[in-house]
Parts: sequence; C-alpha cells; structure tokens
Amino acid sequence: MNYIRKAVTQDASRLAEILIFTKRINYRKIFQDDKVSFGEMQVFPLAQDYIANPEKLTNIWVYDDEFVKGMLHIEGKEVIELYVDSFFQNKGIGAKLMEFAIRTFDVSNLFVLEKNSNAIRFYQRHGFSLTQERQLEKGTTEYIVKMTR
Repeated sequence: MNYIRKAVTQDASRLAEILIFTKRINYRKIFQDDKVSFGEMQVFPLAQDYIANPEKLTNIWVYDDEFVKGMLHIEGKEVIELYVDSFFQNKGIGAKLMEFAIRTFDVSNLFVLEKNSNAIRFYQRHGFSLTQERQLEKGTTEYIVKMTR
C-alpha cells in the first residue's frame, strides 16, 4: 500500500505542525535562538500561508496512513525538506519518503546543517555523501553542507 501522496490544502495544519515542532526539537540546540524558535516560528501563520498560497504545496509530498506523519519537499533533483513528526520517528517513514524521492525524482543533492549529525547519518544511509561545499545558512552563523548521491 502506498501512503505517499501529493500534499493538498487540507494538509496545511499538519504540515505546519510537523515543520514547526520538528524544527524546534532538532534546531533549537544548534541555533540557541528562542526568539526564532518560539516567536517567529508559529504553527498558525504557517498553516495560513499554505492555505492562502496553495502553490507552495506543489512540490510537497506527504506520508499519510490515517493522518499525515511526514513530509518531503523536492525542487528538481534536490531535497529541500524532509521531516517526520517526532512522535513517529524511527519507524521507517523518513526512509520511505527518501526512497520515494530517489525512485520518483532521481534526487541527487541536498543541503543539511553541518551540526545536524543525525540527519547527515540518515542521508548517508541513503547513498548521499558529504561534499566540501558549505555555506552560511541565511540569516545565521551556522553552516549548511551539500550532500550528493
């Protein structure tokens, strides 16, 4: 059974929830900026943005078995975002989304926070390797590194 489908406007709330909470959990320890984590990053405005601008959902796919548990954003052959709700991590959902991205879109590159060792290991398990290319994450002092497959 295939649980991966294109995102639709009705997914806006779950997508916003997954993105905001997963980013807070994974990135707060890296960025250490509560003003961003709890001030700028809010579920309701992000959900409203998806509803008001449904074209932003065009390249987003969701893992949905009863309800949305994970999401994948692809542009061309690049993974822009891959997040799984924290409650459902380590259940193979991220792997299924990544395998879908590789099989369906032949994705070959992505950027990941240099300090996000869990994500780097996840992508390495899926055939990606770190490159020497790195750049500052916009508006921060942290680096993102390019990984290719």
